[in-house]
Amino acid sequence: MSEQSPSSSAGKLGVQVNEPESGPVFEPYESPAGGWGALRAVARALREQSVVLKGSEALLSMNQPDGFDCPGCAWPDPRHTSSFEFCENGAKAVSFELTKRRVTPEFFAAYTVGELEKQSDYWLEEQGRLTEPMRYNNATDRYEPISWEDAFAMIGAELRALESPDRADFYTSGRTSNEAAFLYQIFVRRFGTNNFPDCSNMCHEATSVGLPESIGIGKGTVVLEDFDQTDAIFVIGQNPGTNSPRMMTPLREASRRGVPIVAMNPLRERALERFAAPQDPIEMATFSSTPIASEYCQVRVGGDVAALKGVMKLVLEAHDAAVREGREPVLDLPFTPSSSKGRSPGRHRRCRDQDRCGRRREWRSGACCPARN
Repeated sequence: MSEQSPSSSAGKLGVQVNEPESGPVFEPYESPAGGWGALRAVARALREQSVVLKGSEALLSMNQPDGFDCPGCAWPDPRHTSSFEFCENGAKAVSFELTKRRVTPEFFAAYTVGELEKQSDYWLEEQGRLTEPMRYNNATDRYEPISWEDAFAMIGAELRALESPDRADFYTSGRTSNEAAFLYQIFVRRFGTNNFPDCSNMCHEATSVGLPESIGIGKGTVVLEDFDQTDAIFVIGQNPGTNSPRMMTPLREASRRGVPIVAMNPLRERALERFAAPQDPIEMATFSSTPIASEYCQVRVGGDVAALKGVMKLVLEAHDAAVREGREPVLDLPFTPSSSKGRSPGRHRRCRDQDRCGRRREWRSGACCPARN
């Protein structure tokens, strides 16, 4: 990618971005996730944003005790960090933050908002960072620069005009760093409200309501150290290699300890098949990788409930058989009444739907298509 000069044939300022007219291009990829492919992607991102040296220094401080948190995701930091506690996604996020590309007032003078709306998110991201506050002019359909003093005065006038602080919503981006978000929330709480709708609401609002009704807490109960002690791992409906690549480190370590890992996902993600750790010199030198999922169940979309019902049925049958034969029970039945309220809906439904589950109608209909690696 190269910067496009004002005298170019397009007659527009900005960074020229080459995007396929037909949309994303999908090509076969035979290599494991991570490994040299991830390192090449990180190097390319730093080079494209012209921050090879500065970006490399920043990455060595990211997710370190005396550094800063990655703006890419909220994966917890281990107590004993390594020199490289970042993933490809986090490196790209940092490179975009450190980019030398700047979106100047001349850029907004060349484009109307209507023209910018027709551009892709990728194109807009590639243009760079703002250099000063901008205010939208409805008459010209353009953003125009204003001074910081005028920007603060305008914001203050709008906030003071509200009949209550609760009439304002203070939206933040998921790309906001923890440090910036911390200062932002102090300001808003001092203003007198806690209205912080952000991208997390879209992801976690349902769990914050539904989970307390089922398990008593509105978030997951697993901590990072549980990966070191667990006897089995189930990854259901998650693409860790794409959405939280740092999770691949504990998954890889668990796999190498012989822990069975069951993946249930319509998408057959490469990272859940095999992963090459960029921090492992042997895997990098030998171009080898570590298998991750010992069992990969490619359910059809919407088939996860049927698959989990089948798992519940088999677990209950195994427990009943163990009790009949005098072996150690599979289920810890005393745990249920001591740690939960109400009757056991799983056992009740098994009895009510015994005939239907016995025929395995959901499985025959193709709701679940198990496939071993």
